[in-house]
Amino acid sequence: MRPALVLAFAIVVGVPGQPGAATSFPRPPEIEHQIRFWRSIFTAYSQDQVVIHDTADLDRVYTVLDFRPYADQGYRSFEIDQIRKDTTDGEIMRVRTLLLRLQGGVPRDSLAADERRIYDLFRNDPDPYKFQRAADDGRVRAQRGIREKFINGFRISRRYIPEMERIFREEGVPVEITRLPLIESCFDISAYSKVGAAGVWQFMPATGRLYMEVDGSVDERRDPIASTRAAARYLARSYERLGSWPLAITSYNHGPVGMMRAVDATGSTDIVSIIRYYDGPTWGFASRNFYAEFLAALDIDRNPDAYFGRLPQEAIEPTRTVVLDRPIDIFTAAQLARTDRNAIADLNPALLDPVVSGRVSMPAGYALRLPAQGTEGFQDRLAQYVPDTRIARAAPADPPERSASDSRDDRADSAVATHRVKPGQTLSAIAERYGVSVQALRLANRLGPREQVRPGQILRIPAS
Repeated sequence: MRPALVLAFAIVVGVPGQPGAATSFPRPPEIEHQIRFWRSIFTAYSQDQVVIHDTADLDRVYTVLDFRPYADQGYRSFEIDQIRKDTTDGEIMRVRTLLLRLQGGVPRDSLAADERRIYDLFRNDPDPYKFQRAADDGRVRAQRGIREKFINGFRISRRYIPEMERIFREEGVPVEITRLPLIESCFDISAYSKVGAAGVWQFMPATGRLYMEVDGSVDERRDPIASTRAAARYLARSYERLGSWPLAITSYNHGPVGMMRAVDATGSTDIVSIIRYYDGPTWGFASRNFYAEFLAALDIDRNPDAYFGRLPQEAIEPTRTVVLDRPIDIFTAAQLARTDRNAIADLNPALLDPVVSGRVSMPAGYALRLPAQGTEGFQDRLAQYVPDTRIARAAPADPPERSASDSRDDRADSAVATHRVKPGQTLSAIAERYGVSVQALRLANRLGPREQVRPGQILRIPAS
Protein backbone atom coordinates (compact mmCIF):
# COMPACT_ATOMS: atom_id res chain seq x y z
CA MET A 1 0.00 0.00 0.00
CA ARG A 2 1.36 3.42 -0.95
CA PRO A 3 2.03 5.92 1.82
CA ALA A 4 -0.15 8.98 1.86
CA LEU A 5 1.03 11.72 -0.45
CA VAL A 6 2.15 14.81 1.43
CA LEU A 7 0.84 18.07 -0.01
CA ALA A 8 2.67 21.29 0.72
CA PHE A 9 2.29 24.82 -0.58
CA ALA A 10 4.44 27.56 -2.00
CA ILE A 11 7.63 28.62 -0.29
CA VAL A 12 8.78 32.10 -1.16
CA VAL A 13 12.44 32.77 -0.49
CA GLY A 14 13.54 36.34 -0.03
CA VAL A 15 16.85 37.93 -0.95
CA PRO A 16 18.52 38.92 2.33
CA GLY A 17 20.92 41.80 1.85
CA GLN A 18 20.44 41.80 -1.93
CA PRO A 19 22.60 44.54 -3.47
CA GLY A 20 21.31 46.76 -6.24
CA ALA A 21 21.28 45.20 -9.68
CA ALA A 22 24.11 46.10 -12.01
CA THR A 23 23.12 48.33 -14.89
CA SER A 24 24.12 45.56 -17.33
CA PHE A 25 21.46 43.30 -15.82
CA PRO A 26 18.27 45.29 -15.16
CA ARG A 27 15.62 43.75 -12.86
CA PRO A 28 12.27 45.00 -14.16
CA PRO A 29 9.59 44.67 -11.48
CA GLU A 30 7.40 42.88 -14.03
CA ILE A 31 9.65 39.78 -13.84
CA GLU A 32 10.24 39.70 -10.08
CA HIS A 33 7.61 36.97 -9.73
CA GLN A 34 9.67 34.83 -12.13
CA ILE A 35 12.88 35.49 -10.22
CA ARG A 36 11.21 34.57 -6.90
CA PHE A 37 9.87 31.35 -8.39
CA TRP A 38 13.24 30.19 -9.71
CA ARG A 39 15.07 31.08 -6.50
CA SER A 40 12.63 28.77 -4.72
CA ILE A 41 13.12 25.99 -7.29
CA PHE A 42 16.90 26.27 -6.91
CA THR A 43 17.06 26.54 -3.13
CA ALA A 44 13.83 25.55 -1.35
CA TYR A 45 12.34 22.62 -3.24
CA SER A 46 13.88 19.16 -3.20
CA GLN A 47 14.36 17.06 -6.31
CA ASP A 48 11.63 14.85 -4.82
CA GLN A 49 9.12 17.70 -4.79
CA VAL A 50 7.03 18.83 -7.76
CA VAL A 51 5.57 22.33 -7.98
CA ILE A 52 2.26 22.66 -9.86
CA HIS A 53 2.00 26.26 -11.03
CA ASP A 54 0.58 28.76 -13.51
CA THR A 55 2.94 29.52 -16.40
CA ALA A 56 1.69 33.11 -16.82
CA ASP A 57 2.00 34.23 -13.19
CA LEU A 58 4.62 32.19 -11.36
CA ASP A 59 3.41 33.49 -8.00
CA ARG A 60 0.38 31.25 -8.52
CA VAL A 61 1.63 27.97 -7.10
CA TYR A 62 -1.35 25.63 -6.88
CA THR A 63 0.21 22.66 -5.11
CA VAL A 64 3.57 21.21 -4.11
CA LEU A 65 3.68 17.41 -4.27
CA ASP A 66 6.17 15.80 -1.92
CA PHE A 67 7.52 12.35 -2.83
CA ARG A 68 10.26 12.10 -0.19
CA PRO A 69 8.27 9.67 2.01
CA TYR A 70 8.41 7.02 -0.71
CA ALA A 71 12.20 6.79 -0.56
CA ASP A 72 12.08 6.66 3.23
CA GLN A 73 9.74 3.67 3.03
CA GLY A 74 11.98 1.68 0.69
CA TYR A 75 10.44 2.29 -2.72
CA ARG A 76 12.91 1.87 -5.57
CA SER A 77 13.78 4.81 -7.82
CA PHE A 78 11.94 3.54 -10.90
CA GLU A 79 8.83 2.93 -8.75
CA ILE A 80 9.03 6.47 -7.37
CA ASP A 81 9.47 7.84 -10.91
CA GLN A 82 6.28 6.13 -12.04
CA ILE A 83 4.35 7.26 -8.96
CA ARG A 84 5.61 10.80 -9.48
CA LYS A 85 4.54 10.82 -13.12
CA ASP A 86 1.09 9.40 -12.44
CA THR A 87 0.46 11.64 -9.44
CA THR A 88 1.70 14.75 -11.22
CA ASP A 89 -0.48 14.11 -14.28
CA GLY A 90 -3.46 13.53 -12.02
CA GLU A 91 -2.84 16.71 -10.04
CA ILE A 92 -2.55 18.84 -13.18
CA MET A 93 -5.90 17.44 -14.35
CA ARG A 94 -7.46 18.08 -10.93
CA VAL A 95 -6.31 21.71 -10.89
CA ARG A 96 -7.57 22.34 -14.43
CA THR A 97 -10.94 20.79 -13.58
CA LEU A 98 -11.19 22.95 -10.45
CA LEU A 99 -10.38 26.11 -12.43
CA LEU A 100 -13.17 25.33 -14.88
CA ARG A 101 -15.56 24.76 -11.97
CA LEU A 102 -14.58 28.14 -10.54
CA GLN A 103 -15.24 29.77 -13.90
CA GLY A 104 -18.75 28.31 -13.67
CA GLY A 105 -19.40 30.40 -10.55
CA VAL A 106 -18.97 27.92 -7.69
CA PRO A 107 -19.33 29.90 -4.41
CA ARG A 108 -16.11 30.20 -2.44
CA ASP A 109 -17.79 29.01 0.78
CA SER A 110 -18.61 25.65 -0.78
CA LEU A 111 -14.96 24.93 -1.63
CA ALA A 112 -12.51 22.80 0.32
CA ALA A 113 -9.59 24.57 2.03
CA ASP A 114 -7.02 23.92 -0.74
CA GLU A 115 -9.59 24.92 -3.37
CA ARG A 116 -10.29 28.20 -1.55
CA ARG A 117 -6.57 28.91 -1.53
CA ILE A 118 -6.43 28.49 -5.32
CA TYR A 119 -9.53 30.67 -5.64
CA ASP A 120 -7.82 33.40 -3.62
CA LEU A 121 -4.74 33.37 -5.90
CA PHE A 122 -6.93 35.15 -8.49
CA ARG A 123 -8.49 37.63 -6.07
CA ASN A 124 -6.85 40.68 -7.67
CA ASP A 125 -7.36 39.61 -11.28
CA PRO A 126 -10.26 41.59 -12.83
CA ASP A 127 -10.50 39.42 -15.96
CA PRO A 128 -14.00 37.83 -15.97
CA TYR A 129 -12.56 34.78 -17.79
CA LYS A 130 -9.47 34.43 -15.59
CA PHE A 131 -10.20 30.88 -14.39
CA GLN A 132 -11.02 29.64 -17.88
CA ARG A 133 -7.83 31.12 -19.31
CA ALA A 134 -5.79 29.64 -16.44
CA ALA A 135 -7.21 26.21 -17.26
CA ASP A 136 -6.07 26.38 -20.90
CA ASP A 137 -3.85 23.62 -22.18
CA GLY A 138 -0.26 24.44 -21.24
CA ARG A 139 -1.10 26.98 -18.54
CA VAL A 140 -0.91 24.50 -15.65
CA ARG A 141 2.63 23.14 -15.47
CA ALA A 142 4.79 20.92 -13.23
CA GLN A 143 8.35 21.83 -12.18
CA ARG A 144 10.64 19.64 -10.05
CA GLY A 145 12.87 21.25 -7.46
CA ILE A 146 16.64 20.99 -7.85
CA ARG A 147 17.98 22.10 -4.46
CA GLU A 148 20.38 19.15 -4.09
CA LYS A 149 21.63 19.43 -7.66
CA PHE A 150 22.06 23.19 -7.39
CA ILE A 151 24.09 22.90 -4.17
CA ASN A 152 26.40 20.36 -5.79
CA GLY A 153 26.75 22.51 -8.89
CA PHE A 154 27.52 25.57 -6.79
CA ARG A 155 30.29 23.70 -4.97
CA ILE A 156 31.80 22.43 -8.22
CA SER A 157 31.66 25.91 -9.74
CA ARG A 158 34.12 27.20 -7.12
CA ARG A 159 36.87 25.15 -8.79
CA TYR A 160 36.47 27.01 -12.07
CA ILE A 161 34.99 30.45 -11.37
CA PRO A 162 38.32 32.33 -10.88
CA GLU A 163 39.70 31.13 -14.22
CA MET A 164 36.31 31.60 -15.93
CA GLU A 165 36.11 35.20 -14.70
CA ARG A 166 39.64 35.86 -15.99
CA ILE A 167 38.64 34.60 -19.44
CA PHE A 168 35.45 36.69 -19.49
CA ARG A 169 37.44 39.82 -18.59
CA GLU A 170 39.83 39.12 -21.45
CA GLU A 171 36.91 38.75 -23.86
CA GLY A 172 35.13 41.88 -22.57
CA VAL A 173 32.09 40.05 -21.21
CA PRO A 174 30.60 40.77 -17.74
CA VAL A 175 32.00 38.23 -15.29
CA GLU A 176 28.57 37.70 -13.70
CA ILE A 177 27.56 35.66 -16.75
CA THR A 178 30.02 32.94 -15.71
CA ARG A 179 27.15 31.81 -13.43
CA LEU A 180 25.03 30.86 -16.43
CA PRO A 181 26.14 27.18 -16.23
CA LEU A 182 24.31 26.98 -12.90
CA ILE A 183 21.05 27.04 -14.85
CA GLU A 184 22.34 25.35 -18.01
CA SER A 185 23.86 22.25 -16.40
CA CYS A 186 24.47 22.88 -12.69
CA PHE A 187 28.17 22.60 -13.63
CA ASP A 188 27.79 18.93 -14.53
CA ILE A 189 30.89 18.36 -16.68
CA SER A 190 29.49 15.13 -18.10
CA ALA A 191 26.08 16.64 -18.92
CA TYR A 192 24.55 15.67 -22.25
CA SER A 193 21.08 16.80 -23.28
CA LYS A 194 18.60 14.73 -25.25
CA VAL A 195 19.34 16.85 -28.33
CA GLY A 196 23.14 16.48 -28.09
CA ALA A 197 24.23 19.57 -26.15
CA ALA A 198 27.26 18.83 -23.98
CA GLY A 199 29.30 20.18 -21.09
CA VAL A 200 28.68 22.86 -18.48
CA TRP A 201 27.83 25.43 -21.18
CA GLN A 202 25.65 22.96 -23.13
CA PHE A 203 26.99 23.71 -26.59
CA MET A 204 25.41 21.91 -29.52
CA PRO A 205 27.96 20.16 -31.78
CA ALA A 206 27.56 22.52 -34.75
CA THR A 207 27.85 25.67 -32.62
CA GLY A 208 30.73 24.18 -30.63
CA ARG A 209 32.78 23.57 -33.79
CA LEU A 210 32.64 27.28 -34.59
CA TYR A 211 34.56 28.11 -31.41
CA MET A 212 36.53 25.03 -30.30
CA GLU A 213 37.73 21.53 -31.13
CA VAL A 214 34.91 18.99 -31.46
CA ASP A 215 35.81 15.71 -33.16
CA GLY A 216 36.13 12.00 -32.48
CA SER A 217 39.09 12.30 -30.13
CA VAL A 218 38.72 15.71 -28.48
CA ASP A 219 35.47 17.42 -27.51
CA GLU A 220 36.26 20.71 -25.82
CA ARG A 221 32.59 21.26 -25.04
CA ARG A 222 33.28 18.90 -22.11
CA ASP A 223 36.14 21.05 -20.81
CA PRO A 224 34.85 23.78 -18.45
CA ILE A 225 37.74 26.13 -19.26
CA ALA A 226 37.98 25.67 -23.04
CA SER A 227 34.20 25.91 -23.38
CA THR A 228 34.18 29.05 -21.23
CA ARG A 229 36.36 30.82 -23.78
CA ALA A 230 33.92 29.70 -26.48
CA ALA A 231 30.91 30.85 -24.43
CA ALA A 232 32.47 34.26 -23.83
CA ARG A 233 33.04 34.76 -27.56
CA TYR A 234 29.56 33.52 -28.40
CA LEU A 235 27.99 35.91 -25.89
CA ALA A 236 30.17 38.84 -27.02
CA ARG A 237 29.05 38.27 -30.60
CA SER A 238 25.40 38.02 -29.53
CA TYR A 239 25.72 41.29 -27.61
CA GLU A 240 27.18 43.00 -30.69
CA ARG A 241 24.15 41.89 -32.71
CA LEU A 242 21.46 42.56 -30.08
CA GLY A 243 22.88 45.49 -28.09
CA SER A 244 21.55 44.31 -24.72
CA TRP A 245 22.80 41.79 -22.17
CA PRO A 246 19.30 40.59 -21.23
CA LEU A 247 18.72 39.79 -24.91
CA ALA A 248 22.20 38.30 -25.37
CA ILE A 249 21.71 36.05 -22.33
CA THR A 250 18.28 34.97 -23.57
CA SER A 251 19.83 34.23 -26.96
CA TYR A 252 21.88 31.55 -25.24
CA ASN A 253 18.61 29.65 -24.97
CA HIS A 254 16.68 30.96 -27.98
CA GLY A 255 19.51 31.79 -30.40
CA PRO A 256 20.65 35.21 -31.68
CA VAL A 257 18.57 34.90 -34.86
CA GLY A 258 15.52 33.96 -32.80
CA MET A 259 16.01 37.01 -30.58
CA MET A 260 16.40 39.27 -33.61
CA ARG A 261 13.06 37.93 -34.86
CA ALA A 262 11.54 38.70 -31.45
CA VAL A 263 12.88 42.26 -31.62
CA ASP A 264 11.49 42.71 -35.14
CA ALA A 265 8.10 41.24 -34.20
CA THR A 266 7.62 43.37 -31.08
CA GLY A 267 9.44 46.47 -32.30
CA SER A 268 11.27 46.58 -28.98
CA THR A 269 14.57 45.56 -27.38
CA ASP A 270 12.97 45.61 -23.94
CA ILE A 271 13.09 42.14 -22.38
CA VAL A 272 9.75 42.67 -20.61
CA SER A 273 7.97 43.59 -23.84
CA ILE A 274 9.40 40.53 -25.58
CA ILE A 275 8.45 38.21 -22.69
CA ARG A 276 4.95 39.67 -22.57
CA TYR A 277 4.07 40.08 -26.24
CA TYR A 278 6.26 37.88 -28.41
CA ASP A 279 4.62 34.69 -29.64
CA GLY A 280 7.11 33.05 -32.00
CA PRO A 281 6.74 29.35 -32.89
CA THR A 282 9.70 28.26 -30.71
CA TRP A 283 9.35 30.94 -28.04
CA GLY A 284 8.19 28.87 -25.10
CA PHE A 285 8.27 28.75 -21.32
CA ALA A 286 12.03 28.11 -21.14
CA SER A 287 12.92 31.10 -23.33
CA ARG A 288 10.52 33.44 -21.50
CA ASN A 289 12.09 32.52 -18.18
CA PHE A 290 15.77 32.20 -19.09
CA TYR A 291 16.82 35.72 -18.09
CA ALA A 292 14.84 35.50 -14.82
CA GLU A 293 16.55 32.18 -14.04
CA PHE A 294 19.92 33.83 -14.57
CA LEU A 295 19.05 36.67 -12.18
CA ALA A 296 17.83 34.13 -9.60
CA ALA A 297 21.12 32.21 -9.86
CA LEU A 298 23.00 35.50 -9.50
CA ASP A 299 21.06 36.30 -6.30
CA ILE A 300 22.02 32.95 -4.81
CA ASP A 301 25.64 33.20 -5.88
CA ARG A 302 25.99 36.58 -4.19
CA ASN A 303 24.76 35.26 -0.84
CA PRO A 304 24.86 31.44 -0.77
CA ASP A 305 24.96 31.19 3.02
CA ALA A 306 21.48 32.73 3.21
CA TYR A 307 20.07 29.82 1.20
CA PHE A 308 22.28 26.83 1.99
CA GLY A 309 24.07 27.69 5.21
CA ARG A 310 27.84 27.36 5.39
CA LEU A 311 28.94 24.95 2.67
CA PRO A 312 32.26 23.11 3.07
CA GLN A 313 35.08 24.57 1.00
CA GLU A 314 36.81 22.23 -1.41
CA ALA A 315 40.57 22.39 -1.76
CA ILE A 316 41.46 23.43 -5.31
CA GLU A 317 44.44 21.53 -6.67
CA PRO A 318 46.76 23.82 -8.66
CA THR A 319 47.34 22.88 -12.29
CA ARG A 320 49.50 24.00 -15.16
CA THR A 321 48.73 23.93 -18.87
CA VAL A 322 51.12 22.86 -21.63
CA VAL A 323 50.28 23.37 -25.29
CA LEU A 324 51.52 20.28 -27.12
CA ASP A 325 53.70 21.02 -30.14
CA ARG A 326 53.26 17.48 -31.49
CA PRO A 327 50.94 14.50 -31.03
CA ILE A 328 51.56 12.35 -27.95
CA ASP A 329 49.70 9.43 -26.43
CA ILE A 330 48.26 9.69 -22.94
CA PHE A 331 50.48 6.97 -21.45
CA THR A 332 53.62 8.75 -22.59
CA ALA A 333 52.26 12.06 -21.30
CA ALA A 334 51.53 10.49 -17.92
CA GLN A 335 55.02 9.01 -17.74
CA LEU A 336 56.69 12.31 -18.61
CA ALA A 337 54.44 14.20 -16.16
CA ARG A 338 55.26 11.79 -13.32
CA THR A 339 51.57 11.06 -12.86
CA ASP A 340 49.06 8.48 -14.13
CA ARG A 341 46.63 8.30 -17.00
CA ASN A 342 43.56 8.71 -14.78
CA ALA A 343 44.87 11.96 -13.32
CA ILE A 344 45.37 13.36 -16.82
CA ALA A 345 41.92 12.16 -17.91
CA ASP A 346 40.28 13.78 -14.86
CA LEU A 347 41.97 17.12 -15.54
CA ASN A 348 41.19 16.96 -19.27
CA PRO A 349 37.54 15.97 -19.71
CA ALA A 350 37.71 17.03 -23.37
CA LEU A 351 39.71 13.88 -24.12
CA LEU A 352 37.38 11.18 -25.42
CA ASP A 353 37.70 7.43 -25.03
CA PRO A 354 39.97 6.84 -28.08
CA VAL A 355 42.56 9.13 -26.47
CA VAL A 356 42.04 8.02 -22.85
CA SER A 357 42.36 4.38 -23.87
CA GLY A 358 45.60 5.14 -25.72
CA ARG A 359 44.32 4.17 -29.18
CA VAL A 360 44.70 7.74 -30.49
CA SER A 361 47.27 10.38 -29.57
CA MET A 362 46.47 13.79 -28.20
CA PRO A 363 46.83 16.15 -31.18
CA ALA A 364 49.41 18.87 -31.58
CA GLY A 365 48.06 22.18 -30.35
CA TYR A 366 46.01 20.62 -27.56
CA ALA A 367 46.25 22.53 -24.26
CA LEU A 368 47.07 19.69 -21.87
CA ARG A 369 46.25 20.38 -18.23
CA LEU A 370 48.56 18.70 -15.71
CA PRO A 371 48.88 18.63 -11.90
CA ALA A 372 51.16 21.50 -10.93
CA GLN A 373 53.06 19.40 -8.42
CA GLY A 374 55.73 17.20 -9.96
CA THR A 375 55.31 18.35 -13.57
CA GLU A 376 57.81 21.22 -13.66
CA GLY A 377 60.15 19.40 -16.05
CA PHE A 378 57.43 18.03 -18.32
CA GLN A 379 58.29 20.17 -21.34
CA ASP A 380 62.01 19.42 -21.09
CA ARG A 381 61.35 15.71 -20.82
CA LEU A 382 58.90 15.91 -23.73
CA ALA A 383 61.44 17.72 -25.89
CA GLN A 384 64.01 15.01 -25.18
CA TYR A 385 61.63 12.07 -25.48
CA VAL A 386 59.77 12.76 -28.71
CA PRO A 387 62.81 13.22 -31.03
CA ASP A 388 64.15 9.88 -29.79
CA THR A 389 60.78 8.27 -30.50
CA ARG A 390 60.74 9.83 -33.95
CA ILE A 391 64.11 8.34 -34.82
CA ALA A 392 63.11 4.95 -33.52
CA ARG A 393 59.89 4.92 -35.53
CA ALA A 394 61.26 6.45 -38.73
CA ALA A 395 64.60 4.67 -39.06
CA PRO A 396 64.51 2.61 -42.28
CA ALA A 397 66.44 -0.52 -43.10
CA ASP A 398 69.90 -0.02 -44.66
CA PRO A 399 69.39 0.94 -48.34
CA PRO A 400 71.06 -0.99 -51.14
CA GLU A 401 74.03 0.43 -53.04
CA ARG A 402 72.94 3.14 -55.54
CA SER A 403 74.59 5.21 -58.23
CA ALA A 404 75.08 8.96 -57.91
CA SER A 405 72.42 9.57 -60.55
CA ASP A 406 69.90 7.42 -58.62
CA SER A 407 70.57 9.47 -55.46
CA ARG A 408 69.96 12.77 -57.28
CA ASP A 409 66.68 11.47 -58.71
CA ASP A 410 65.53 10.27 -55.27
CA ARG A 411 66.27 13.63 -53.68
CA ALA A 412 64.16 15.39 -56.31
CA ASP A 413 61.26 12.91 -55.95
CA SER A 414 61.17 13.07 -52.14
CA ALA A 415 60.88 16.85 -51.88
CA VAL A 416 58.13 17.62 -49.33
CA ALA A 417 55.38 20.24 -49.72
CA THR A 418 53.14 21.46 -46.88
CA HIS A 419 49.42 22.10 -46.65
CA ARG A 420 47.45 24.11 -44.10
CA VAL A 421 44.16 22.33 -43.30
CA LYS A 422 41.07 24.42 -44.03
CA PRO A 423 37.76 24.08 -42.14
CA GLY A 424 35.78 21.08 -43.38
CA GLN A 425 38.74 19.37 -45.09
CA THR A 426 39.36 15.69 -44.41
CA LEU A 427 42.50 13.63 -44.67
CA SER A 428 41.13 11.68 -47.64
CA ALA A 429 40.24 14.86 -49.53
CA ILE A 430 43.73 16.30 -48.97
CA ALA A 431 45.34 13.03 -50.06
CA GLU A 432 43.26 13.00 -53.25
CA ARG A 433 44.15 16.61 -53.99
CA TYR A 434 47.89 15.88 -53.91
CA GLY A 435 47.67 12.45 -55.49
CA VAL A 436 48.99 10.52 -52.50
CA SER A 437 47.49 7.76 -50.41
CA VAL A 438 45.88 8.43 -47.03
CA GLN A 439 48.32 5.96 -45.48
CA ALA A 440 51.31 7.85 -46.89
CA LEU A 441 49.89 11.10 -45.56
CA ARG A 442 49.42 9.55 -42.11
CA LEU A 443 52.98 8.17 -42.09
CA ALA A 444 54.47 11.48 -43.20
CA ASN A 445 52.73 13.30 -40.35
CA ARG A 446 52.89 10.56 -37.68
CA LEU A 447 49.10 10.40 -37.44
CA GLY A 448 47.44 7.44 -35.76
CA PRO A 449 45.01 5.21 -37.67
CA ARG A 450 41.96 7.06 -36.33
CA GLU A 451 43.46 10.49 -35.78
CA GLN A 452 41.72 13.37 -37.56
CA VAL A 453 43.16 16.61 -38.92
CA ARG A 454 42.19 20.01 -37.54
CA PRO A 455 41.65 23.41 -39.22
CA GLY A 456 44.95 25.31 -39.23
CA GLN A 457 47.09 22.17 -38.87
CA ILE A 458 50.19 22.07 -41.14
CA LEU A 459 50.62 18.76 -42.97
CA ARG A 460 53.74 17.47 -44.72
CA ILE A 461 52.83 16.22 -48.22
CA PRO A 462 55.08 13.38 -49.41
CA ALA A 463 55.99 13.13 -53.09
CA SER A 464 53.36 11.20 -55.03
